[in-house]
Amino acid sequence: MGVPSSGVATPAHGNGAQACAPRDVVIKRLASGYGETRQSIGLGTNNSMVEIFASDVSGSWTITVTSPQGITCLIASGQAFETLAEALPVDDQDA
Repeated sequence: MGVPSSGVATPAHGNGAQACAPRDVVIKRLASGYGETRQSIGLGTNNSMVEIFASDVSGSWTITVTSPQGITCLIASGQAFETLAEALPVDDQDA
């Protein structure tokens, strides 16, 4: 999956080619190979589904994009995943 030891986000597949497969295959591989489960989900352009998978044990994470046809591509991966619940800044405060 291309998980770097530095914790910096990198393309999930180091040779420049995108790693894509049917979604169920990718999900099983992330779970069995890396202990990653889905942490968040959202809709992207052209009705694509963007998901973040991460492991609570190792801290590894992977971002995927799934097309409406069910093909999932690995976009980025890394280390040191943390779940945050940050509040929005108050309007009268400078950013």
